[in-house]
Amino acid sequence: MPKKPGRRHALTALSGVVATLALTVPAADALTNDTPAAPVAHGQDADRGRTDAAVRKSLRSLVKEDGFPGALASLSDPHGRTRNYTAGVGDLKTRSKVPTDGQVRIASNTKMFTATVVLQLVGEGRIELDAPIETYLPGLVRGDGIDGHDITVRQLLQHTSGLADYDEEVVRDYLTKQQHRYFEPRELLDIGLGKKALFAPGTGWSYSNTNYVVAGLLVQKVTGRPVGEEITNRIIKPLGLRHTYWPGVGDQTIKGRHPHGYFATAPDTPYTDVTEQDSSAAWAAGALVGTPSDLNRFLTALLDGKLLEPAQLKEMKTTVDAPDLDTVGDGHYGLGLATFKLSCGGYAWTHGGNAPGYTTRNAVTADGRAATVAVTALPTSLPAAEHIEAALDTALCTR
Repeated sequence: MPKKPGRRHALTALSGVVATLALTVPAADALTNDTPAAPVAHGQDADRGRTDAAVRKSLRSLVKEDGFPGALASLSDPHGRTRNYTAGVGDLKTRSKVPTDGQVRIASNTKMFTATVVLQLVGEGRIELDAPIETYLPGLVRGDGIDGHDITVRQLLQHTSGLADYDEEVVRDYLTKQQHRYFEPRELLDIGLGKKALFAPGTGWSYSNTNYVVAGLLVQKVTGRPVGEEITNRIIKPLGLRHTYWPGVGDQTIKGRHPHGYFATAPDTPYTDVTEQDSSAAWAAGALVGTPSDLNRFLTALLDGKLLEPAQLKEMKTTVDAPDLDTVGDGHYGLGLATFKLSCGGYAWTHGGNAPGYTTRNAVTADGRAATVAVTALPTSLPAAEHIEAALDTALCTR
């Protein structure tokens, strides 16, 4: 398997195996304003025009130069005004346009939702961050060099537990065996626990979906309810994320307007449409479906303190060095939240995610600008991955 160009993934092993599109994809683009614009000064109008032009150009480049079938983005300013952008096509067969602010599989962005629920339970006194996972799931986390007595809840959310990822086994023979297969969470966990620990808990950092499967099981044990139900009732409904949802068992279609997602097994092979798939292989690490604007709304609300008490939000934003987190090698990871270095100075808060058919990058700046960029395939190379992150940087830094 080729080296992974960054690790913010629901199924990280899939990055690096996506083909350059063999067909020529038109770079048709669109811009819409979803919220009424308040009166703005001439200088602000000019800034907005520069931003719009830069974002459109970056999306066209992702389609024309990097071969992604479609691209879409949503940008929100500190006042909540939203602009949406698209480029390319939403369906390679019909050549239809990319739906404005269409639904995509947001993959590892789900980790932010799962971590938020865990931290809400911490705030309610039902979970202790530095308690061993053995306290809540006795006898479950065991393996070669693995003991639940030694792994804390914090280390699971922070990816410092040493638990290996299960993803390579799950995505092997994806198109022929795994795309429509249902996985029980325990199956995923058993794969991860079947591997030797990567390091002693707290002594290293390694992105692992296994951590968030355990976190999902933790939520279910403490609340007595499915983790998807907790995410829905604690986050999605209160924030009014009308186009974000947790897929039900056997639900392989995307419910709302959406661009098709595509997958290939090697750089020179044609794309296969994988829009319909079973997301159970990602579960609490990456099952959610949502829109770019909903992601912006969620991350903005999270950082504004609308979902967590100050003490828990502070814990979430306390980071450790995270080698190989992103394409620039300057990553820091908190509890389901990461940093994104900006070309205009400073850092934004982010996560991002990759699933078969979709790559999503998103961030919110300290002054409240929020952006999400999504493409309808996975990058096949480090430059392509860099270009997606560059498009996000463009959306946040161009004024």
